[in-house]
Amino acid sequence: MSAVETAPSIGSKTTWKLDPSHTLVEFSAKHLMITTVKGRFTDVEGLIHADEKDATKSSVEATLKAASIDTRTDQRDNHLRSGDFLDVEKFPEITFRSTRIEGSRKEFKLTGDLTIRGVTKPVTLDVTFEGQTKDPWGGERVGFSASGKIDRRDFGLTWNVVLEAGGLTVGNDIKINIEVEAVRV
Repeated sequence: MSAVETAPSIGSKTTWKLDPSHTLVEFSAKHLMITTVKGRFTDVEGLIHADEKDATKSSVEATLKAASIDTRTDQRDNHLRSGDFLDVEKFPEITFRSTRIEGSRKEFKLTGDLTIRGVTKPVTLDVTFEGQTKDPWGGERVGFSASGKIDRRDFGLTWNVVLEAGGLTVGNDIKINIEVEAVRV
């Protein structure tokens, strides 16, 4: 048995809990149209309900605490938490609930309902299965990488300032990159 295996092909249903200390939910946006600013959400939880025989029957649910946004700049983080952006007092959570999985066990499209500020829109992520292994404590773990893009305006995130030279202070396209490690329940 190798240290990292592919998903088992036997017919079984399993539940996996996201390991927050080994899961990264990161986003990036253009700032002043000349550079990219990255941030992340540090408080994330979720479950993967896997059907090992038919991946299309699997599902994913995740919740991010909106106040856990971290761009490494307190002033920017506080602005992003305000009513101009996430409005974390009124909308403390960002949620994702899968609706469809298409593709192979190794690479697939994960479509689901993303809710930000009380607005729910479909989003599709490109996902890669990174492997499965046993940890030193006897648990089973799986890893996935995912990426996608949303238009922040679709979720009511419209605050902006037009620049003197043209363009916007904050880009509308938000790139999403996710690294997940989950433990079998």
